[in-house]
Amino acid sequence: MARRTKSGKQAADILERLASEEAVAVLHLLLGKHPELRPEVEGMAKNVMSSNSIEDIAADVFSAVTGVDLEALHGRAGKHSWGYVEPNEAAWELLEEALDDWVDDMKRKVEADMLTAAQGVCVGIIAGLYNARNVASDGVLNWAPDFPAEHAGYVVQQFVQLCRYKMNAGAREHLLKTLTIHAPGWEDVFHRVAEDAGKA
Repeated sequence: MARRTKSGKQAADILERLASEEAVAVLHLLLGKHPELRPEVEGMAKNVMSSNSIEDIAADVFSAVTGVDLEALHGRAGKHSWGYVEPNEAAWELLEEALDDWVDDMKRKVEADMLTAAQGVCVGIIAGLYNARNVASDGVLNWAPDFPAEHAGYVVQQFVQLCRYKMNAGAREHLLKTLTIHAPGWEDVFHRVAEDAGKA
């Protein structure tokens, strides 16, 4: 039981211990009782969702793809009850899973019509992958050296497909220029996948 040392201390302790699902439930209950707070809460939510910089995301993505260790690969590759998994296939799956949270965050922001924030996540992912492309790693990345470039193409494709009715030609061109600044060796890939995604 939390000890009350001053007014409100016990309540603050309870709030800090809420799981994410519980925090969302409390927020919905609060807005149900005080709907006039919704505009202010939505503004705060947008600020929080937009707070990560491209550089921060790139650094996290770089750490994620270079940090998947061989122990994880050994657990995934080889003989299993359902069949044999090639090491490079297992490596690819592990690297994709390491980036799932960022790709999901990008999609979530697009669905919330926060295109600027979503584009920041997209560019951050690409920058992190680009920085990892030639890293001599003792981890799983050595088993999938093509992953950074190919997954970068996939991420851009996903973003353009999600935004194709929300971005005009000028916005798409700006995206491609920004991507090229952060990953100058992959310009052709970005243009090709963006064009294909726009037609899909």
